[in-house]
Amino acid sequence: MTAEVAIEPGSTPLPAARRLRLLLYAGVPILIINFAAPYLGLIGLPITFFLKNRLHLTANATAQFNLIISIPLFVGFVFGFIRDRWSPFGAGDRGHLVVFGLASAAIYAVMAFIEPTYSVLLVGVFLVSSLMQFTAGAASGLSAAIGRHHAMTGQMSTISNVATLGPQVMAMLAGGILSGLLEGAGAVTAARVLFLLGAALMLAMTAFGAFGPKQLFDDALAGAEPQRLTLGADVMRLLRTWAIYPVIVIQLLWQFGPGANLALQYHMANELHATDGQVGAFFAIFYAGFLPVYGLYAWLAQRLKLGTLLWIGAVLAVPQMISLLFISSAQTALLAAIPMGLLGGIGQAAFTDLAMRSCPKGLEGTMMMLFLSLYWISSRFGDLWGANLYEHHGGYNTTLWVTTAVYAAILPVLLLVPKRIKATIDARG
Repeated sequence: MTAEVAIEPGSTPLPAARRLRLLLYAGVPILIINFAAPYLGLIGLPITFFLKNRLHLTANATAQFNLIISIPLFVGFVFGFIRDRWSPFGAGDRGHLVVFGLASAAIYAVMAFIEPTYSVLLVGVFLVSSLMQFTAGAASGLSAAIGRHHAMTGQMSTISNVATLGPQVMAMLAGGILSGLLEGAGAVTAARVLFLLGAALMLAMTAFGAFGPKQLFDDALAGAEPQRLTLGADVMRLLRTWAIYPVIVIQLLWQFGPGANLALQYHMANELHATDGQVGAFFAIFYAGFLPVYGLYAWLAQRLKLGTLLWIGAVLAVPQMISLLFISSAQTALLAAIPMGLLGGIGQAAFTDLAMRSCPKGLEGTMMMLFLSLYWISSRFGDLWGANLYEHHGGYNTTLWVTTAVYAAILPVLLLVPKRIKATIDARG
């Protein structure tokens, strides 16, 4: 193998046992966030069902609600930048997890005892989403810093993506149950239980920040860049890093799927007469298809250059949605979900790996939160355009072909990724 090993100057690969421990530790706060976030599966999905079934919002109205609550997510890179430059009580990432874990838990507790009207949901979800960006900045910056410091960004990409997607699969599988709980006389009680669950999860985040493994937090600090630059100098350092720009364009294209989210949900419900449970099962199968491929990626990242993995992932991703052209019922849609997930897994893992390897040292929180911000910006505006195409410009098939064309546009952007990054592989310690 002639590729340069992706390793930070002065650091060495870890023995397998210690590497695995650090990877698993780093996944814990990411896992908690993705269970607890009000804009994601376990809590976010029931809110979507509540808006659709209880408050009778249209596809466009639901997309607009999602757009408003996503404003903190759109500027998530600001929270990441704060993480990189500010240490609450001098405790670094521990301080961010403790302070903002507690604050998020408090807002959830208040929401649990207020009537869940449209306004309450909008304001409450907006506030919790804002506070949770601080914890997300700490979790993502921590994982990227450790991944780079020990030349294991490909493996860290796998952990990060599994911890992100696993809760969504579980929530989608429980979609029918969650939908049923939020209808009828018990809807308010069910919403209260969900918000209390969110509070409990964020208290768990607080406990992890306060008492989590010393090895994890100390290791991240060991690979951190000493803070010597002014705020303006750090901003300019980020902007002058050419490697981040292909990542930005790729992420915007990859997550802009007019036919992949909201329009598909309404198409299944309206044209295919799928129940909420079947819609949830479809997305669960789709997302579950990514998981074994992520495991494969962790193995491949230690043996193939990143550039090779980027091309494999992007080429496989282009036809990801095509199987939906052949569905005629909710049952056939479930079958179509299988190849969709399998085709997208390498691309998602490789693009995340690329983002980690492209971070300017010491600005890992900024870069990874920018990566996440681009996900929300692109997906939310993709939903808006997808809803418009679906309702006014040719129906669901139009959104599907547009999505395929957007994915194909990723291929030429790969040529812009710096060669020094494409030539790297994970260390195999």
